[in-house]
Amino acid sequence: MVQETSTASDLQQQKLLYYANLRYDFIEKYTQYMKIPTDYGTGETITMVEVHTLTLIETHPGIMPKEVALMWNRTKGAVSQTLNKLKKKGLIEQRSENGNNKNIHLYVTETGKTLSIAHRKYDERHLQWAHKELSKSFSEKEIDNFYAIMKRYTEIMENMILQKK
Repeated sequence: MVQETSTASDLQQQKLLYYANLRYDFIEKYTQYMKIPTDYGTGETITMVEVHTLTLIETHPGIMPKEVALMWNRTKGAVSQTLNKLKKKGLIEQRSENGNNKNIHLYVTETGKTLSIAHRKYDERHLQWAHKELSKSFSEKEIDNFYAIMKRYTEIMENMILQKK
């Protein structure tokens, strides 16, 4: 009978695979969460992508669709779909400047502004709740380290995306 022994390299590889699975699971759960229509306190249900796009427009009145695409690193087509949903819900409006339909600028409606403000308040409450939940298991320093790692990992991912383009 041959006895298998794990080398330090094998154990390191298993650990890295475990971490990769944790990241993948987190991303999958977060992606699912982003797609759930949520009432941010106004009675209107809207997805996270839609409400964050709405808030971007509210905080940058007159922004152009191509600028939204650049800021969110999304295709113009994906942004166009989101903007059409927001328009159909009466949350944003488009205006052309000087009659030039190529220069479309985005603005929130009063309903859109109300929802955007409610969203920011909702996020504030949710972020406080999440921090409180994490604080039950981790020190403030560990939480800070987690976010520092997330920031660095995001930079690594951005570089990987740029290299693949």
